[in-house]
Amino acid sequence: MEDEVSLYTTLKEIYFSIDNGDRQLLEGYNLSVPRYYLLKHIAENPGITLTQLSSLMMTDKSNITRLIKSVEHEGYVRRQKHVTDGRAISLYLTDSGRVRVAEAIDAHDAFTTERFSRIHEQANGILPELVEIKSMLENQLISRNEAA
Repeated sequence: MEDEVSLYTTLKEIYFSIDNGDRQLLEGYNLSVPRYYLLKHIAENPGITLTQLSSLMMTDKSNITRLIKSVEHEGYVRRQKHVTDGRAISLYLTDSGRVRVAEAIDAHDAFTTERFSRIHEQANGILPELVEIKSMLENQLISRNEAA
């Protein structure tokens, strides 16, 4: 049990380190990490619905709604009735939203490249194992949810 807890703790600390760096970078673009990913997903999937966005971001629709209201208020996102489902709302970036997220994506990509280039050799050596761990954890969660 001690090894499992140690692995969990190490992975969680790595996540916090990555997230903290992202948070510091994105503050310069007046974006939180969740707002950045929200805008990025909308940029990559114009017309995405709240339900689809909720699934991509692994959070509930109430959190997505709160984030949408925030970026909508700043003029980055607009809502539109879904083309085929009158009950659904499609989300699109405005011109200023496209500019903001493009700048943030470029900066984030450059920052990530800089951060991870220093550990490239070590990371490539363990990447297949990390992908397998991710898959196993996702499958465990699916199995657990199906059993419930």
